[in-house]
Amino acid sequence: MESWIFLHIPIEEWQERWISNYKRIFDAWEDGGVRGLVVGRMRFVQEDGSSISAFAPDPRVYETFGVAPPPVTRREPEKERKLQEILDNAASRGWAIMIFDIPGGGGSLTIEQDPYGEIGFQARAQDAMNAFPQAQGFIMDGPGEQHYELAWHHGGEVLEIRPHERERFAALDYEIDRMERGIAHLRQRLRSLTPDLVRYHAPGGTFAGLNLFDINEDVLYWMRARQQVALGSMRMLRNVVDRLDGKPRLGGIPRITTWSSLTGQNYQQMAPIFDFIFPKHYYWHRGFDGLYGTIHRWVLKLGEWNPSLTEKDCFLLVASLFGIRLPGVESLYDMERGFSDEFFKETVYNETRRALAAIGDPEKTVFWVSASSREPHGGDAMTARDLKWILQASQDAGATRFVFHPEPAINAPAWHVLSRMCGNPWRQETSNYWPEDTWREDVDGYGVNFRKAQKKGG
Repeated sequence: MESWIFLHIPIEEWQERWISNYKRIFDAWEDGGVRGLVVGRMRFVQEDGSSISAFAPDPRVYETFGVAPPPVTRREPEKERKLQEILDNAASRGWAIMIFDIPGGGGSLTIEQDPYGEIGFQARAQDAMNAFPQAQGFIMDGPGEQHYELAWHHGGEVLEIRPHERERFAALDYEIDRMERGIAHLRQRLRSLTPDLVRYHAPGGTFAGLNLFDINEDVLYWMRARQQVALGSMRMLRNVVDRLDGKPRLGGIPRITTWSSLTGQNYQQMAPIFDFIFPKHYYWHRGFDGLYGTIHRWVLKLGEWNPSLTEKDCFLLVASLFGIRLPGVESLYDMERGFSDEFFKETVYNETRRALAAIGDPEKTVFWVSASSREPHGGDAMTARDLKWILQASQDAGATRFVFHPEPAINAPAWHVLSRMCGNPWRQETSNYWPEDTWREDVDGYGVNFRKAQKKGG
């Protein structure tokens, strides 16, 4: 398989680590099969926690589109220079380079005139592409994404319309009152489930599910509005890219296929819009965004709303709603035992196959893989074995590319897996490269992590 690496925020952390040895790191990565970078967000974090742009916005670009440029902020010229140097080196190796998320800033028309913020976004995208000529394009995280958590979690929940969403729906002439009636109806039904309803209807497929959840016209209206607005947001991105100088490539990072129908990220609709699609292979427990953790929260909330249901009943509900059954899992405690071989061979394999079948082109499908889950997702850490099996199941299903999202940096077990699957296996006893996120006892007699703790006063 071909691997890319995600260099995540804050940029100065990986810049400072690599000031003197980024070429050696890139040499090792290249030997281990890395063929691309995703870089961003393009900003520097200040001591007070605020952030500034990693490049100087060009006011002329914003004037061209008739919008206000971002406000003038302080600059970090040496960091900007080093960032450009690092990207130049990566580009000289023939690596694909994509910018992660377009930074904010720049005015736009009113939401009634421009409900998706297209004009302001176009100016920001052109500005970023001009600033980083090494990049082939940019990737937007969660394009059009609607909430998919039943209980409030990580900023929202399914059964609500947040204020900024309300403004957009209104600007697009959707009937807000009808949408709210649909939400209220579904919420009431999800709080009124009984064992006989669940055990009769849940195994019965789509038509039985309509009865089980009492899906009426108002619920369907609300669901369609979410889908259409998500699609409108994605089409806006395509419209912008097609008008930009240099015709950069457009990438989008949707939720895993299990959640994609609820988030509005229909992979078949996305396929003609995006040049690259990066399905999120996130499986960890707890935190946010992981498959196990999200299913756990749905089961907990359904059980809280319906005390007569058993945990097994609640897992049946999740299977009816999303079509997913976790091998060997019938209780919440079963989820604490880690991931079975069957989970990777069945669940990860099927998620990969579904994505590839919907998108229709393995070359434009680049799976976004993370296993440690610590930053920024806060989930339970997965093992190198789990990472290996995610990649193996994906490859068996037909995947040819992935982006590895280290959190916060690559460690030795992960690099062993990545290099073995994608290039020349790393040999720590002879290599002059040592993954940053692993303690090394032969460094000045202490180790990297010990020295970091000393520096921070730990």
